[in-house]
Amino acid sequence: MPKVLHDDAIVRVTSDVYAVSGSNTNWVIVKDGDSGTLIDTGYPGDRDAVLASLEKVGLRPGAVSAVLVTHAHNDHIGAAEYLSAEHGVPVLMHEEEVPHARRDFLDQVSVGQILARAWRPGVLPWAVHALRSGGTQHVPIAKPQGFPGSGGLDLPGSPVPVHTPGHTRGHCAYHLPTHGILITGDAVVTAHPTARTQGPQLLPNMFHTDRSRALDSLDLLEGMEADVLIPGHGPVHRGQVREAVSAARDHARGRTRR
Repeated sequence: MPKVLHDDAIVRVTSDVYAVSGSNTNWVIVKDGDSGTLIDTGYPGDRDAVLASLEKVGLRPGAVSAVLVTHAHNDHIGAAEYLSAEHGVPVLMHEEEVPHARRDFLDQVSVGQILARAWRPGVLPWAVHALRSGGTQHVPIAKPQGFPGSGGLDLPGSPVPVHTPGHTRGHCAYHLPTHGILITGDAVVTAHPTARTQGPQLLPNMFHTDRSRALDSLDLLEGMEADVLIPGHGPVHRGQVREAVSAARDHARGRTRR
């Protein structure tokens, strides 16, 4: 089901960085003149909204220098193959995420896991919404690429990949040092329809490939120098990232005790 871009969907975080909310998921546009970097691309049903968001910030699809993928779940790579096939945009990610993006395997929450938790608040409405947005579609990326080297990427915004495994094996956050921004994907979120609270937190356990590694990855994020956190789900968080990550860890420990 194609989604339209609502008037309040784009948040201008800095003069050149935009956070865009789609179908319960976010993507980020980093501009540099007439070119830009797109980080994640929403659900398959968000394709028109992704294209509209690029147009609204003054970018043509073919002017996107690369799509950076935090991880290859359907709600983050929905328009990536379209941009690659139709506009020649390279799609980059951590090398451990490449086979996942090709769909050599699918490493995401199963229908059975969802049904087993359908009684929990928010799970069933989220599942219906995800299904209508293309959450179970087969959306492989034909030519995913690992990063060309270590350190910052030669792309608009000079993003620095931060390998944060746990949600998936090759999950990556992206640090924009010159902007003071950390884009966390699903390593840290600020809200989710299946979560009971808002604020920095891990996603509910069923969404993680390895929750213990997801917790360990918080140590890496906690050391990032940034005062804005843009999550894969939920609103932009303004404030020291180290404090936000610490809050996410405390929240996760509280959930474990419950």
